Amino acid sequence: MAADERLFFLLQSAAHRLRVEGDRRCLAAGGVTTAQLGALLAVHDQPGLTQRELAAELGQRESAITAMTGRLIEAGLIVRQPHPEQHRALVLDLTAEGNATIARLRPVIESFNRELHALLGDAFGPTSEALRYLAGWPG
Repeated sequence: MAADERLFFLLQSAAHRLRVEGDRRCLAAGGVTTAQLGALLAVHDQPGLTQRELAAELGQRESAITAMTGRLIEAGLIVRQPHPEQHRALVLDLTAEGNATIARLRPVIESFNRELHALLGDAFGPTSEALRYLAGWPG
């Protein structure tokens, strides 16, 4: 089988291995998974995000985000507060511990990204751009 015929499988396999390794490192250093870190970073970058907006930002179903935010609330990393304009809506904000968790994990993620850059070498720039494109590709 030609390599191009296996491209989708190879991308899936690589994504799985990277997620497992990223989760291992993030759990060890900060007690959260890479998906949870993604949620924390989104709330950090856009304070006052609703769960619906967070789901859209992360490309996840709202039910998955509801479960994830519940775990992050239980861990003391985020809080839900009343929306300032919509009486039935709630917004998400980081706690001090949520900010501290991001700070602890930034060096871990930066190190992981440096390792990937070293592995991919000169292909890193074009590969990064291609993956960014695919992440937003409508299919």
